[in-house]
Parts: sequence; structure tokens; C-alpha cells
Amino acid sequence: MSGKGGKSGAKGGKAGSSEAKTQSRSAKAGLQFPVGRIHRMLKKGNYAQRVGAGAPVYLAAVLEYLAAEILELAGNAARVSAYCARCHLQLAIKNDEELNKLLGHVIISQGGVVPYIPPELLPNKTTKPATRKEFQASLRTSNRAFVFHLLVVYFYCVYRIV
Repeated sequence: MSGKGGKSGAKGGKAGSSEAKTQSRSAKAGLQFPVGRIHRMLKKGNYAQRVGAGAPVYLAAVLEYLAAEILELAGNAARVSAYCARCHLQLAIKNDEELNKLLGHVIISQGGVVPYIPPELLPNKTTKPATRKEFQASLRTSNRAFVFHLLVVYFYCVYRIV
């Protein structure tokens, strides 16, 4: 007895265990967006010399959240229709303040135009500018605003924009 191995069966491998299924990084993170593909694109795009293991997971989660948010709002805009068209995506983005700030400059092909309502016909809003402490408190209470804040900080760090 050499002491090495410790295998009881005639075949190689771990004793008493069947073959384990390989699990994708998307499945491990509980995401639908492809983490491996995003990792490959980050490496191929020369955004940085090296790409960490957590960066594509985080980016996939942010992209999945944004896609779900846009599709939810577009689905609400397309309540009567049987399907969600491009014009519903355009309406969803333009009518939401935060999404419009993020994607306001994006042109959606065949998206149509957003109906314009003159400001005189809209109800008056009397709001004062928030202080830094009030803004941070509102971020803590609003989950959606917090995610957008993280998104802006992430893109600022990665792409040096904003």
C-alpha cells in the first residue's frame, strides 16, 4: 500500500460521488445575463489591462436590472396592446425621470415621438433643492435611486464619464 490515492473503486475519480454538473457563472450568481460573454467583451474591448472576476458579474447584474426596469415600464405602457413595441420602450424611457437622465440621448429606431404637454398645462411643483444630507437619506430609502447611484459611480470609475 503506497498511501497515495485512497481510491476504493477500479475507476479513477472521487470515490462515491457521481459526476457533478458544471454550473455557469450566470447560474452561480442567479442572473439571466451571460457573465462569461460580458467578461470576454470587457477583456476584448481593452477597457483595462486586467479584468477582475467580480466586475463582469456586477455589470451583468446592473444590465439585467436596467433591462427589467425598462421592460416593466414598457409593459405598463403597452397594457392594451398584445405586445411590447419600440414606441412603448421609447415612452417608458422618456416618461421616467431617472431613465431619461441615463438614456435621454439614445435614439430608438421607429420609436416615434413622445406627446408634448406644454408646461403651462402641467400642475405647478414647488420643491426646493435638496441638501446633501437629504439626498443621501432619500438614496437610503429609495432602492431604485440607490441602484442608479451605484450605476453612475461604477460607470464613472470604469469609463471616467459623467
